[in-house]
Amino acid sequence: MSEKWFLKKEVLCRYSGKIYRGAREIRGSLMLVDGVEDVAYDEVVYIYGKDGRERTGRVLETKIGEAMVQVLGEKEGLETDVLIKFTGTTFKIPISEDILGRIFNGRFKPIDGLPSIVSSEKREITGAPINPVAREYPHDFIQTGISVIDGMFSLVRGQKLPIFSVSGLPHNIIAAQLARQATVRGEEEEFAVVFAGIGLRSTEADFFIEQFKETGAIEKMVAILNLADDPAVERLMTPRIAMTVAEYLAFDLEMHVLVIMTNMTNYCEALRQISTARGEIPGRLGYPGYMYSDLATIYERAGIIKGKKGSITLFPILTMPGGDLRHPIPDLTGYITEGQIFLSQELYARGIYPPVNVLPSLSRLMKAGIGEGRTREDHRYVADQLYDAYSRGVKARDLARIIGEVGLSERMKRFLKFAEEFEAKFVSQGPYENRSIEETLNRAWEVLSILPEEELVRIPRRMIEKYHPKYGG
Repeated sequence: MSEKWFLKKEVLCRYSGKIYRGAREIRGSLMLVDGVEDVAYDEVVYIYGKDGRERTGRVLETKIGEAMVQVLGEKEGLETDVLIKFTGTTFKIPISEDILGRIFNGRFKPIDGLPSIVSSEKREITGAPINPVAREYPHDFIQTGISVIDGMFSLVRGQKLPIFSVSGLPHNIIAAQLARQATVRGEEEEFAVVFAGIGLRSTEADFFIEQFKETGAIEKMVAILNLADDPAVERLMTPRIAMTVAEYLAFDLEMHVLVIMTNMTNYCEALRQISTARGEIPGRLGYPGYMYSDLATIYERAGIIKGKKGSITLFPILTMPGGDLRHPIPDLTGYITEGQIFLSQELYARGIYPPVNVLPSLSRLMKAGIGEGRTREDHRYVADQLYDAYSRGVKARDLARIIGEVGLSERMKRFLKFAEEFEAKFVSQGPYENRSIEETLNRAWEVLSILPEEELVRIPRRMIEKYHPKYGG
């Protein structure tokens, strides 16, 4: 062994494990190593090249006397003549209160110019889903400041509520707005956001960093940003790192944590890429057959644990390839989560932001988190009435495209006008506009006042007399 390798002796002694010299082959970011023993899947590997740099890797696949290693980070200058150290442990990250206000990459290395996190406590990123017996049913409202979400598809602490989008729609802008504005009412000091950017373009990552720093949202946030040119395996690590951080903040520091992940489609594409590299039998559209259970290992880590003050609420964002709801990614996600919010290309083309398609959207846990003592006593009735009236207005709009607005009855014309006002005054708002739930409900009553009182069949009379603008509500 040359002198250059002996210089690595002190470095190599930092980690326990077996050391091997030389790789059989390097294919892009994949390294094939022969002659190995007792190597496990997902094991952390340290690689030392002739250029003197230390690189990190993970074991993707093992066979008798053979291992496939995914190299993380920079691969330039890497040759087959390397020292490879298998540590015998899975990937762990240092955890402490200092992680708040920090920005990391997909390997949990700081990219904000500040020092690395120094802590004696390290946790494996794989984690485990919350035991169903230990779960507590979600029941507390989270205010996002976005009227159409707060008013009609309310987010509840401990819920998993995804946004289904299409490429080209402003889901990243919505994600940034959620990260800036989301809060638990009356408990702002105990609230934190963990933001996971998966497979982002450089411009997207710069956008998020700028947004978080300029608005001061970074102070109550931990951001993990994985770029599109990073190794695919880092996209598999990013959401797991985010959930590990969230578990520490929620169940150790007793904070209410909102985890925002964008874009989970990039995660699933990386899962397919790694599955193909490992030679696994593909499932539907080439995605691995275990994609459902893999996604569940991430999503089911969110929730509330009995006896714990903190909570983890999950807001994953994904783009549906070709806008196809039956695609495996949105299809499987819908089975694991408690509802979904759809974005509409038609509304976006008409200049409405956020372009939420109200009719197919749903929050299954909404009723548990709204009402008197949580939001306002009229919330549930108003949401039901808005949905009912808007569905009639959309039908009137579709009919008007066929027979013309002149052919509509006076009743249908009123619902058509309601639909237009609902989209313009309730759904539409600025990306920096933060509305309280009271303002959201007042706006709802304002657009409902377009309809005659006899059409408000979903709202009790006492609520109409208390909150309707006609009666000074």
